[in-house]
Amino acid sequence: MTWSVDANNTHFPYSVIRNPSLREVWNQHRWADVVYENNICLRLSWPAALLRKPSVVALRTWVSRMDGRIGFQDRLKHLWLSRSKGVIAVSERVRERCWRTAEVIGNPYRTDLFGLRPGVKRDCDFAFLGRLVSDKGADLAIRTLRELLNRESCQDEIGLSIIGEGPERGSLEQLATDLKVDRLVRFTGSLRGDALADCLNRHRFLWVPSRWEEPFGNVALEGMACGCIPIVSDGGGLPDAVGDAGLVFKRGDLNDMVAQSLRLLDGEDLCRQLARAAEEHLKRHVPQKVAERYLEVIEAAVAK
Repeated sequence: MTWSVDANNTHFPYSVIRNPSLREVWNQHRWADVVYENNICLRLSWPAALLRKPSVVALRTWVSRMDGRIGFQDRLKHLWLSRSKGVIAVSERVRERCWRTAEVIGNPYRTDLFGLRPGVKRDCDFAFLGRLVSDKGADLAIRTLRELLNRESCQDEIGLSIIGEGPERGSLEQLATDLKVDRLVRFTGSLRGDALADCLNRHRFLWVPSRWEEPFGNVALEGMACGCIPIVSDGGGLPDAVGDAGLVFKRGDLNDMVAQSLRLLDGEDLCRQLARAAEEHLKRHVPQKVAERYLEVIEAAVAK
């Protein structure tokens, strides 16, 4: 059940009940052996408590306000978690901050779309992928490019592709001009599907410099699957998303971001080591493997 609409009428191998009535919500809970919540949704899951149905909840974001405060709604959600038979957190940081007894299961990525494409030439350097808002840190990517070009070790010109759209695009374009790197920064706009996978396959490295603490960070997996080595900020679940297959810098620290980027530009052996680690890391995030781990938690909840 969901409140979301689907204008494309996407087909799934199971029933999807959209905008259910109260009667429908109640009847579906009466039928169920276990209730799984993809993030807490009290408006849909409340009958589970009255009918004493076991619940499993996956936490995909923070149980708090945007500024980290715990509000009334969050206290209700914590109370709800206390009755759940199983809680899944998408990263170690989400577990630590939201529910310490949760089972950590990282997100899957779309293996049908993101992967190596031998026919695409890898002739670009750095990519940034995300919505163009201040929290995502695209400005840090542009500033890091400027700093790298100032280093004597960077004799060759390097470039940056900024993939995405958002309200900050104009100011980012102006920043690139002000820093005199506009010739080396390419704004692709929003890309999806094969166009996005092809674009990622053209790049060697992926910057994920989020200022906001990302609960996980699927973009890192998507880039890694396409052959990019990720360089991510240390906030939230991004370190979990890259594991041993990427480099991590202090969130918001331009100097550290530059230093980690130089390690890759100057280190062919390190690049090969991280690429090998990516193969094993990605195996843990294929949909089938993640689904198996979810089913283990759900089966355990039913057995309790």
